[in-house]
Amino acid sequence: MGITKVHGLAILLTAGITGAIWYHHPFSPARDREHAASPAEGSVLKTDLDETSLLLPWRQDVLVLTPWLAPIVWEGTFNRDILNAQYLQKNLVTGVVTFAVEKYVQFIEGFMRSANKYFLAGHHVNFYLFTDSPKKISHLQMAPENHLFVIPVQNDRRWQDIPTSRMDIISSYIHSQFQYEVDYLYSVDVDVQLLADIGVEIIDALVATISSWQITSQIENNDHETHPESQAAIPEGHGDFHYSASFYGGSVSEVYKLTRACSEGLMEDRENGIEAWWHHERHLNKYLLHHRPTRLLSPEYYWDTELSPSSIQVKRMCPVRKDSSRQAPETKNVKPLLFTAPLN
Repeated sequence: MGITKVHGLAILLTAGITGAIWYHHPFSPARDREHAASPAEGSVLKTDLDETSLLLPWRQDVLVLTPWLAPIVWEGTFNRDILNAQYLQKNLVTGVVTFAVEKYVQFIEGFMRSANKYFLAGHHVNFYLFTDSPKKISHLQMAPENHLFVIPVQNDRRWQDIPTSRMDIISSYIHSQFQYEVDYLYSVDVDVQLLADIGVEIIDALVATISSWQITSQIENNDHETHPESQAAIPEGHGDFHYSASFYGGSVSEVYKLTRACSEGLMEDRENGIEAWWHHERHLNKYLLHHRPTRLLSPEYYWDTELSPSSIQVKRMCPVRKDSSRQAPETKNVKPLLFTAPLN
């Protein structure tokens, strides 16, 4: 039987989607050439992986590709065995940066125990813990392939300055140290618990996590104060997704560019007397609007336990509940995440 125009169109569409997923996977050599960069002139940075693997779009109930054809990682959209095998061949090291100052010191043990168990299990991971109370940290037993580095940091007086300083600290340490020690770097909040494996499916040049509040009808349209003159201001109607600042990362070169840009914007806002709600997350979203992520992690990877849509099959990481009155970040400029209709 001959191939009709409809069949031909379907074949081309399928090939195009598969090719886009293949290209946008970090094992693709084309991706390696495009996204290799150094954070500063004269610096030498390791590049992305240079072999190929497919991120299989097995889910039909959720959005698995962005409009710019970057994959969205959900349970059932990847084969971790294939990814692990190819990742191990590269002898790569991934870094995790987290901050625990003042009252957040209480979350260190819970975070480290769960991260040591579930974050890139079986692979080399350097955990960089910035804290103003290094003497309060008890000895933590780490997996043989993991290393914990405790880095003293001076806490700012106002809690608002902690996330503001975080971007500057990360970019500074990438330039002076991390670029020589790790291939990929991720920033994770310390007040979380990892509940399931977070593996090498998160590895890519620039990775962001979709806010769990964006995919539910329970989104609160909080009218937080907005400063049009802020460096983080996003025009009404712009923005593809709302990204959480609690979990993001990628190659050290891309994370350097992101944190440096956000740090500069935050400092400029501070000089202009601007202190906006969720200000570090706003700057992150503004940067990612103009530098779109090469991979998105679904809300499985940072899930608010107040929400429970059926699309979430695995809750991989959740915040530790501290305040029952906690509000969702402002999302008025972002449309809720749409799911694809199941195929009959």
